Order: sequence, then C-alpha cells, then structure tokens
Amino acid sequence: MSSLRLPIETDHLVLRPFERGDLEAVCRYHVLPTVQRYVERPTRYHEDVAKVISIMRDQVELHRPGDTLTLAMVRKGDHALVGQVSLRWSDATASQGELRFAIDPAESGKGYLTQALTALIDLAFDHFRIHRLMVRCDGRSHHSVKLMQKLGLRLEAHYREHALFQGEWDEELHFALLDREWRPSAQVVDLPVRGRVA
Repeated sequence: MSSLRLPIETDHLVLRPFERGDLEAVCRYHVLPTVQRYVERPTRYHEDVAKVISIMRDQVELHRPGDTLTLAMVRKGDHALVGQVSLRWSDATASQGELRFAIDPAESGKGYLTQALTALIDLAFDHFRIHRLMVRCDGRSHHSVKLMQKLGLRLEAHYREHALFQGEWDEELHFALLDREWRPSAQVVDLPVRGRVA
C-alpha cells in the first residue's frame, strides 16, 4: 500500500498516531468497565494501558494483511484526546478491512466518532483501495448501532449469545459497507436493470 500522510484533520478533530504522553488520557476511558467489553486487549490497570499504547504507537501504516492503522482522536482547540479509531487490513485477495473504535464516554454523542470514522472510511476506500469494510459492535450498544446506520453501513449478521464476557452472554452485530456504496464514483458500478429481450 502507498505511503500515508498523517495527521488527518476533520472539522473538530486531528487524527494522529499515538504518543507516549497519551497514557493518562487513554487511561481515563480505557480502564472503565463500560469500555472494557469493546477494546481488543484487556486494560484494567495503568500498566496494561501503557502496553497497549506501545502497540498502538507502532500501528501507523498498512503494508500487509493483518496490519492495523490506529489513530488518536484529538479535539482541536484544547488538544484533548477523546478516543481512538483503527483500520485493520484483513484480507488482500478480497480487499477487506475492519474498522474499530473506542471513545471516552464523557465525549460520546458530540459527533466526534462520526467525523473520525468518516475520515477513516474515506482513507480505506480512496487511499488504501479497500473494497469492503466491516465493523463489529455489541448488540447492546445502541449508540454504535445508530452510528453505523447513520454512516450507511448495513447490518449483515447478528450473533446471539455467541460468547461469554464477564459471566454474561454477548450479542455481536456485524455491519459492512462496499466501496461503491460509499462513493457514487467508485470503480465498480451497478448495471441498470434490463427488461426482457424476448
């Protein structure tokens, strides 16, 4: 994949690579039980978050399947870190990617995730030439479900009671979006429906 120019700016955010100094800001939301069920690696303690930040600091480019690009969501003006977004290149042959995100619950509902994910979807389709993106979210996270619908992703699967998490059954929803569904000018176009010839 071609080289990437960072940071990325939206109306209210700067999406940039993580830095060592982000530890306290990430701890503020990463260790919360309400966020724990949604993060990839358990981060109950300060040391756990430091390890995760070390990993995320290296996630700055997509070179091969399995690579992840993870960016800090930093609010313009006061430079507060409010969350994170990730793009994982999951399959080269089928050109598939996966989006992940986490936000400080105190910053939820302010449109930051909409801006950050819109920028990441643009990046996935326009820069990295991903064909299909998917997002997994907890079935109980109504805000995430509404956000996926707002962004135009379609629900493709609902896994009921598919895993135990802290003694409770987990409901997982899978949403997806094709490049041609995001941008009308994408390379693959739908053919018009034709009437019968004979």
